[in-house]
Amino acid sequence: MIKKFMKVLFISGAIFTIATGFTSKKELKASNVINSEVREGLGLYYTVLSKNEVEEEVKEEFSLFLGKSFIGFKEAVGFKESQGRYSVINTFGYMGKYQFGKGTLKLIGVYNTRSFIKDPNIQEKAFEANLSRNKWVLRRDIKRFVGRTIGGVKITESGILAAAHLGGPGNVKKYLRSYGANVFSDAYGSSVRYYMKKFAGFDTSSVEENKKAKVVLG
Repeated sequence: MIKKFMKVLFISGAIFTIATGFTSKKELKASNVINSEVREGLGLYYTVLSKNEVEEEVKEEFSLFLGKSFIGFKEAVGFKESQGRYSVINTFGYMGKYQFGKGTLKLIGVYNTRSFIKDPNIQEKAFEANLSRNKWVLRRDIKRFVGRTIGGVKITESGILAAAHLGGPGNVKKYLRSYGANVFSDAYGSSVRYYMKKFAGFDTSSVEENKKAKVVLG
């Protein structure tokens, strides 16, 4: 029974091979033309996103997942500063994911910039220490201005802290106390007003006010 089955299978296979082997040259030529047209047609619709566009899309989904949480705040600021890259040093010497200057790093206890740029953990600690220090410096302004609208922007604590990261707490005080008349912008044109708007409404309640906040290494 098995031998008969194998014989039938062999004959069927041979017939199929012979039948398909006699495809005409015209048919092959037509097939090649069609395939060529399909490939050319695909070229009209095939789009490759640039690296920045891919990162933007991924980051947007990531930020939506994190929502307005504190982690979402950190990641949003980090992406605006450096696209979330720890090893970046810009043309003015600002370093890391959150683009710190040497002066600010010294204030929070970081003196070895080579170690800083290589260590994501230190960079995250530096960001949080700087937030604590800025929150202490701006504590009265946070109480006074949060909930108000200045220059068309609703003032929130997270917006104030983000703006202080950009321009320092002194420039944020000037902006708030002048009711928007005194606006600081960095070398790339980003203003404290823009940061207050962009980073408004995140939950930064976990950030403690600390005048002497330092990065604890190890």
